[in-house]
Amino acid sequence: MKAFAIIDRDIQPDVQDLPQPEPGAGEVLVEVEATSVNGFDLSIAAGYVWDMLPHEFPVVLGRDLVGAVTAVGDGVETIAVGDRVAGVIPGMALGARTGSIAEYVALAATAVTRVPAGVDAQQAAVIGLAGVAAHDAVEALDIQPGETVLVSGATGGVGSIAVQLAAAAGATVIATAQPGQEEEYVRSLGAAHTVDYTGDVSAAVSAIAADGVDKVVHAAGDGAALAATLRAGGILASTLGATAEAVGRQDVTVAPIMAEATAGKLAALLGRVATGDLRVNVSTAIPIDRAPEAFAAFTGGKLGKVLIIR
Repeated sequence: MKAFAIIDRDIQPDVQDLPQPEPGAGEVLVEVEATSVNGFDLSIAAGYVWDMLPHEFPVVLGRDLVGAVTAVGDGVETIAVGDRVAGVIPGMALGARTGSIAEYVALAATAVTRVPAGVDAQQAAVIGLAGVAAHDAVEALDIQPGETVLVSGATGGVGSIAVQLAAAAGATVIATAQPGQEEEYVRSLGAAHTVDYTGDVSAAVSAIAADGVDKVVHAAGDGAALAATLRAGGILASTLGATAEAVGRQDVTVAPIMAEATAGKLAALLGRVATGDLRVNVSTAIPIDRAPEAFAAFTGGKLGKVLIIR
């Protein structure tokens, strides 16, 4: 089968011909229709993780997927052949069976959920790891109605979902976006205000919230600069590894977000997509044969998610 993989250190990922996996006990085999590119994938491709995470080459990239179940292993009763499912591959180990940018993926049946009727493969693929990260960040912030929340990285996959979830929780959302198309996009998602991330974000936020914002979603940008926009006692939820020590403030809380995916979280987010309460945006969808182009598109600036499809 085709898979976008790294065959050794210091070698760039490319489309490889790898053996098709077979589902083990408790697993399902999914014929992948769509998967998304995430920042974690670029970290692997750049070689940043080899000394930190267990791995065995070849390493297939990608962590989330949408597709049809073609086989089930022993003991699987909740998912059947023919079901269209979405899932995130659990764990941090890297190898031939732990990536989703492939024609087939075998993973635990407990890691997938059925895609609701009316939600197509590309819409479902937008949720994946980015949706879970946004969900976990907003949950960590415990947003109360009337609070002001700054979402940095608002035009990307995590940020665009976080804007919507924060607004739905009753927050006044300030989103980072350049004037023009980006500003229009985040406002359409529920942002009440925007600040240009190419300028002085702290000053721009102060002009909107003179006493500081209550909470921050840190999905892009400099954590210390964003923490400076918080009032004392505020919370910053970081998907990028920021710490209280790194941001230089002891009077705020910094919550690290590891995007702990579960089938339940995916089901809840997909349910909101199905009812129209959560918008998803596909920036571009590129066939697996041209997977390197998808990675280039991810780094080139985007509104929404970059997908890799069959």
